[in-house]
Amino acid sequence: MKACDKYMATDKKVMCIGMALVDSIIKGFDKDPISASGYRAVSGSLNVGGEAVNEAMASSKLGVDTSILCALGNDDAGDTVIGALNRCGVNTDHVIRGEDHPTPVTTMFVNDDGTRKSITNNSHRFNFHPERYTELFKGYDAVILGSLFRAPFDDAKIITSVLKDAKLMGLLTVADTKLPNFKVLGLDDVSEALPFTDYITPNEDEAKYYTGKDDPSDMADVFLDYGIKNVIIKLGGKGCFFKNNDHTISLPPYDIEAVDATGAGDNFVAGLVSRLLRDDSIDDALRFANACGAICTTAVGASTALKNTKQVMDLIENSR
Repeated sequence: MKACDKYMATDKKVMCIGMALVDSIIKGFDKDPISASGYRAVSGSLNVGGEAVNEAMASSKLGVDTSILCALGNDDAGDTVIGALNRCGVNTDHVIRGEDHPTPVTTMFVNDDGTRKSITNNSHRFNFHPERYTELFKGYDAVILGSLFRAPFDDAKIITSVLKDAKLMGLLTVADTKLPNFKVLGLDDVSEALPFTDYITPNEDEAKYYTGKDDPSDMADVFLDYGIKNVIIKLGGKGCFFKNNDHTISLPPYDIEAVDATGAGDNFVAGLVSRLLRDDSIDDALRFANACGAICTTAVGASTALKNTKQVMDLIENSR
């Protein structure tokens, strides 16, 4: 195992599946042009991204034996993603690379408060078929789907096949979500897959969109009614909310200065799974996940700020 951080390492193994890309992050964009076609910004940077990449890198930093199943083009952007994953000790043996599509590149505009808007393109529509590779799950302890309703998980048959096979092998199944972009699905469209989901982790906007509810508890009830076992609503600057059929938890946010919220939810999910695999209580796992998400927002880029488990533990201890 070659994780970035050996502190409190575990021999448990997680497979992260989903989108891999490069983010072009523009911070402090000035809408007033300086010439006919010229604009200024405070900074611009290139960062690897995509839900599966963010979750894999964070998971490895937190001492979990981590692999990724994703698709990349045979191009410089793909090489950049592979290099970043390898430097973090993520197993890239299952990355699929081909000539039929480029590696997706996202342009992101980050506001002063850390919120952001993103621009995607047709390369984000490429839908590889992770359901063809579920035999790779043997020997793993958890799979993270990042994310439902975005390629490759914008096809109900693919979602069901992956989750069902994972549960038949006894794996923990965690599904993050995103708002749809090129292909629109709702909970009814994927209802067959949802009972195979141990944890679902939408943010507040996503939960509102998919449930039509405004209150986190009511949102959670809708997901639970579809057979999902545990629901976590990520509330950003308001913390997080957890609910299952027996237990409800509401946690406040950490007091940090947010710079860029890109990838905060992905870091949250990685933190959650890293502690569930260590048999932490759900309360402790949520507290740890909340801290991972908070730390992520303190620097530009999804994989910049989070370093290791000790850093997270220090934030938790100093916030008591």
